[in-house]
Amino acid sequence: MIAKPPGIPIPPSSLEPPSVAAEQAVVRAQARSALRLTDAGLEADCELQFFTAGGPGGQHRNKAETAVRLRHRPTGIVAAGSERRSQAQNRAMAMVRLREKLFELTRVPEVRKPTKVSRTQKRLRLDGKRHAKDKKQARQPPKNW
Repeated sequence: MIAKPPGIPIPPSSLEPPSVAAEQAVVRAQARSALRLTDAGLEADCELQFFTAGGPGGQHRNKAETAVRLRHRPTGIVAAGSERRSQAQNRAMAMVRLREKLFELTRVPEVRKPTKVSRTQKRLRLDGKRHAKDKKQARQPPKNW
């Protein structure tokens, strides 16, 4: 099984075993169903953790547990909010970030079609290189000097 960082989807590949693709399909379906929930319903699916946030803000921010970390149990995605001194505002920011990560997880990346450089583009690139070579050679003193 491929270990994936939480919140970052792994694009399906033809080289991956079918079990990985199936697992990604299940996680994608769980994320889609979680996005349909209200904030209260989504919070019920999450593990809520409060902690003290570091950084600027003085003693009001550093001694009170105002930072919020949400971990969505079905998908394992983690989102945190610790910008404000208010726990309610941080909880709302963490919920917004969680929804963004869930949305990103539901998105199926498009498979890139391999393209080929056109004959004209190759010729133009080589002409540019030839021109640069000629300019450099013109700056050099003659070889039989």
